[in-house]
Amino acid sequence: MEMEPGKVLRALAEGEVVPLGMMPWSSNYTFLVQINDEHYSSQLGDTDRPVINVDGEQIKSDLLAVYKPRKGETPLWDFPEGTLCQREQAAYLVSSALGWNVVPPTVLRNGPQGFGSLQLFINADPNHHYFNFREKGEVLDDLQRLVLFDLMINNADRKSGHCLLDDEGHVWGIDHGITFNTEYKVRTVIWDFANELIPTKHMADMQKLQTQITAEQPLAKAMRQLLSGAEVKAFRRRLEGLIELGHFPQPSRNQRSVPWPPV
Repeated sequence: MEMEPGKVLRALAEGEVVPLGMMPWSSNYTFLVQINDEHYSSQLGDTDRPVINVDGEQIKSDLLAVYKPRKGETPLWDFPEGTLCQREQAAYLVSSALGWNVVPPTVLRNGPQGFGSLQLFINADPNHHYFNFREKGEVLDDLQRLVLFDLMINNADRKSGHCLLDDEGHVWGIDHGITFNTEYKVRTVIWDFANELIPTKHMADMQKLQTQITAEQPLAKAMRQLLSGAEVKAFRRRLEGLIELGHFPQPSRNQRSVPWPPV
């Protein structure tokens, strides 16, 4: 079944959240949850329900999601406390506005552990990440969009394992809590396109986005509810600078440009 973002967002926002367990290898408290929503469930056939392994048990669910409660966020010296879940939501809004489907559908809501972000779970092999599939020609466009997206949102943590290849061959980016800082903090494992021209089709999408983040546009207003005014202005400047540059930049010579660990 092809994913319909509107229906998924509704289910994420209104469905019952049932915890299944904690996600491994996360620096913050992150939970895999099942979303029970009667309206969404009624539209699914049995083969549309994802099946995953949870502690040795095969779980078939209508909708699985990743839940990151605000109170489980590790404090960071360079990001305001309690804002990482809001940055996850802001990243989704930008991805959606671009039409790139870089970030899985994401909402903010209350859950079993309080307020936080809830994001559609992408069923992908955790051992199959960017370092394993970057040579595949069919994912070139997806990877270029992901790089441009990270530059726009100032992603400080694009690890290889934060790139997922789903069953349909689409590349998704996850974990966008450390983004939108006013200071340059881009750290990513994907520098493959440095100095290459930005493809015309991607440039056109970025120029459309530029018109959506002027002060009175709905996207700009929504982002100001999630980020500081200075962070929204910095995001706008990064987008404008990237469009003016016209090509993929090189890593910064003045600071670390790759996250650790890289996977």
